[in-house]
Amino acid sequence: MAWIYLFVAGLTEIAWALGMKYSEGFTRLWPSVFTLSTIGLSLFLLSLALRGIPIGTAYAVWAGIGTVGTALAGVLFFSESTDLLRLASIGLIAIGIVGLKLVTP
Repeated sequence: MAWIYLFVAGLTEIAWALGMKYSEGFTRLWPSVFTLSTIGLSLFLLSLALRGIPIGTAYAVWAGIGTVGTALAGVLFFSESTDLLRLASIGLIAIGIVGLKLVTP
């Protein structure tokens, strides 16, 4: 169950990062409320995951899911660069996430 909490925590990290973009520096009410709510939910789920996953692994995976997901969302929704080196770097982060999952008991 810890890995499920961690995965969902990573997805909510993506959500709050996108919410922060739409909040325009916390000047728009509902995107700001959404962002703050998803930050809280993400951290809560991360704390639940830490019951069964070592902190170094959990934090790296959580941050990695958020990083990869937010970078890909930037490409899809905000026309950010699809330079080959950028995409390869995102892929390396994803490989690292999978590697951590595979080597963690």
